[in-house]
Amino acid sequence: MLDYLIVFASSLLAATIAPFYSEVVLAAVLTRQPDAAVLLWALASVGNTLGSVVNWWLGKYLLHYRHKRWFPVNDNQLDRAQRWFQRFGVWSLLLAWAPVGGDALTFIAGIMKVRLALFVVLVFTGKACRYLIVIYFAEQLLL
Repeated sequence: MLDYLIVFASSLLAATIAPFYSEVVLAAVLTRQPDAAVLLWALASVGNTLGSVVNWWLGKYLLHYRHKRWFPVNDNQLDRAQRWFQRFGVWSLLLAWAPVGGDALTFIAGIMKVRLALFVVLVFTGKACRYLIVIYFAEQLLL
């Protein structure tokens, strides 16, 4: 049971602004519980998606603090990110799994007020596919 909680929590944490790699945790737990691959995939995918929802929420509700010194991006970076997001649209959220820029995408989606249901579907799809690939390669190493 603890393994499942660790996979879920590490996946959730990895999707926030905290620097963390849940793939390593998932692969390690998979070595101890190879028969639980489907459950581990689901926990990692849901946890990582929920972490992205935290970023979406932060983007949506903290924008009015953008002129405060502690706000994570300045006006130029924010304008550039919004233009990029408008250019590529909500479909770019399928790339929210990417280690570089994925978390920023989910934050910008909140700023752009992307509907939460659409956000969750697109982000979950991308992240679930990534975890399928991680599990596939982890299983190949176990053989």
